[in-house]
Amino acid sequence: MQTQQHDWTIVSVSGEMDLVTAPAVRQHVHDAVADGRRHIVLDLAEVCFCDSSGVGVLIAARRLMRSCAGRLRLILPEGGAVDGSHVNRVLSALGVRRLFEVYPDLEAATDEAAPPLSA
Repeated sequence: MQTQQHDWTIVSVSGEMDLVTAPAVRQHVHDAVADGRRHIVLDLAEVCFCDSSGVGVLIAARRLMRSCAGRLRLILPEGGAVDGSHVNRVLSALGVRRLFEVYPDLEAATDEAAPPLSA
């Protein structure tokens, strides 16, 4: 679930991000920060469902990374395994999508020169 690429720690999430699974995602982010990693990519391309618990984890991860002068990027493809990113639609519907740096794939997310997707 967690790999390294360049200076980035990639946490890959698949399936559902809900009350049951969101704490594991939160723990992976906290573990990475505890290990001194300050550049994290959450790969959410394979997430097919995200409830308020999942959104809460994303917002908490953003807050944590900002508090330690780190960076958080999300991978939310525009057309993906679930006919577009469910997480992207949820974040947009809640009005919090603009808070995140979003990229279409891992290559773009770990490229310092690549601009994020527009909200």
